[in-house]
Amino acid sequence: MDVVSNNLANMNTAGYKMGSLLFEEHLMPGAEMNEMTGRDKKVSFVLDSSVYRSFAEGNFEQSGNELDVAISGDGWFVVQTPDGDRYTRNGQLKLNADGQLVSPAGHPVLGETGPITFGPNEAGIEIAKDGTISTSEGERGQLRVVQFANNATLKKQGETLFSTDQQPDTAEDARVLQGVVEKSNVQPISELTRMIETVRAYTSVTQTMKQTQELRREAIEQLGTPPRG
Repeated sequence: MDVVSNNLANMNTAGYKMGSLLFEEHLMPGAEMNEMTGRDKKVSFVLDSSVYRSFAEGNFEQSGNELDVAISGDGWFVVQTPDGDRYTRNGQLKLNADGQLVSPAGHPVLGETGPITFGPNEAGIEIAKDGTISTSEGERGQLRVVQFANNATLKKQGETLFSTDQQPDTAEDARVLQGVVEKSNVQPISELTRMIETVRAYTSVTQTMKQTQELRREAIEQLGTPPRG
């Protein structure tokens, strides 16, 4: 329920990647159902092993904002945080008070040679498909866009930032789109359906446990009542 709720809460967050809970069977050592025979005596439980994230592209939406950018293809923007470089698909960029290009959270967005800064008199920001940024004063740098051999190893840091121990490669086939926002890849109808199924399953299990407890209580009361003679 926590995973589904988080997906729904971020359905309108640019660059958000939906999560799904992974389950696996866990055999409890030594646990057996004595009333069963053979292999049926073994008891196994469900273990929520991890959260899997879908890195499929979200829908692209035209915003008209010259600082909004999206990546078409496999690629990530690189931002500089106090904890090191982080990676994001959220391209709703802005300028801070010092004219530096930053992420929505205020982290510097890295170009190929470091953070990108604009002068107070620069205008007409244009961002090419290869990430090259130009203004009325000429080229200001090129957005650093990277990719990884295995996106599944990326670890979520906040809502749209990810970290990894992998060394990034240049995203050769990715294209940067200016004035475009990549929406989250959450499917609201599917997530609402999952939420309803989760609530129903929880309710069903709770009722079963209550009924089992009630049967045990009645059995204990009957067994504990001395026979009348």
